[in-house]
Parts: sequence; structure tokens; C-alpha cells
Amino acid sequence: MNYDAVVRATFIRRMNRFIAQVNLDGEVVEVHVKNTGRCAELFVEGAQVYLEPAKNPERKTRYSLIAIFKNGILINIDSQIPNAVAYEAITSNPHLRNIIGEVTTLRREVTFQKSRFDIYYENAETGNKGFIEVKGVTLEAEGEAMFPDAPTSRGTKHIRELMDSIDEGFQSYILFVVQLKGVTIFRPNQKTDPLFSKTLKEAQKKGVQILCYDSIVTPDSIRLDQPVAMKIEAMEHF
Repeated sequence: MNYDAVVRATFIRRMNRFIAQVNLDGEVVEVHVKNTGRCAELFVEGAQVYLEPAKNPERKTRYSLIAIFKNGILINIDSQIPNAVAYEAITSNPHLRNIIGEVTTLRREVTFQKSRFDIYYENAETGNKGFIEVKGVTLEAEGEAMFPDAPTSRGTKHIRELMDSIDEGFQSYILFVVQLKGVTIFRPNQKTDPLFSKTLKEAQKKGVQILCYDSIVTPDSIRLDQPVAMKIEAMEHF
């Protein structure tokens, strides 16, 4: 996935969940933050960031903050992009294609029960069909990627309904998209949201397939890349 006309700036401060101040060519500018998560470890004064110009020229904020450097690693923080990255990768990433197979139907934002899952697929060759719920991951510490960075009752609800889809004959997945390169392992953030972590383990036992991939991130693009080892239970999964 690509962005257009990206510019570099320096982070000053986050004013609220949606707005931050940056220094852009010597001017203090308010920008939209495309991630409502805490991201406290990322939003540090002086950090170098990348901005995407607003597509609507009438919008109050002229730019959106889409990526930020942390310890020399560029992290995409755009919470709207992982779904598009995953959708693109299902037909282009060889690792993911080997797992899901050659899909014959692919749709976004499909409702099941009371949830709207990110992707629905069908594979005519295997007869498999199901849902793929995509979770973007920006939290990293000492090479470990973790999700979530804040409690998410909505995320837990999605997992439970994916478990219900297994009972109805679907082959469903949770795909964690790590929006950076350089992590060695992924694990659920049990300290931050123990219920989410517990439910994720239950889903794995139920038959929901859990996948995790890192990304190649540049100032103006992000692409799903390699599978990341996962520590969902006591054993590691690849």
C-alpha cells in the first residue's frame, strides 16, 4: 500500500486522541493522528514523523500523521491501513497464500452475527470459506511485538464471534499485522488486557487460526512481509 506526497516533520506533542502538534519546516502545525491508541512509547517530543496530506482540501487539519521513528525503526501507526495491507497480501504474499490458498472470492467488511469482520474469503479448490479479522500492531519492546496497547472489549467480542464461526463450518483467522520490521516474537499483551489474551488462547484451541506477519515500512508505503513467531501459549508457533 502506498501513500502520496508524504512529508517529514518533527513531533512536538499530542494534544488529544486525534490531534498532535508537529514542526513542519519551522511552522507549528496541528495534524490528525491516524491512531487512537495510547502509543505513549512512540509519541516522544523530537521524534521524526511522516505526514500524509489530507485528501479533502477543506479539512481543518492539512495533514495526517502516518509513521514515526522509534530508536531508528520506522513504525507505521495508521490504524486504517492494516486491513488494506492484508487484503492486498492475500493474493500477493507467498507465505500467506500457502496458508489460505488461491481465493476465488474476497470481500471486505462482511457481517457475521453482530460483528463486521475485515475480510471474507472463499477457496473453491478446498471448499474452505471464512473470515479474517485483522489487528494492527504498533507496540514493540525489546524486539517483542504485543497487542493490544489498551484494553479492547471490541477485540475480545470479535474473537468470540470468530469462535462461533468455527461452529458453523467456517475456517476463520486472526491476522496480526506488525506495522514495523525487526521484531522476533509476538505475544498477546496479557498485562494490559488479560481477558483478550485469555480469549485468544481459547480461540486457538477452538480452531481459529492465528497468524502474525511483520511489514516492510517506508515513509510512503507499507507491505506485509514475513511471518513472526508467536507465543500464544507455553509453546511457540510459526
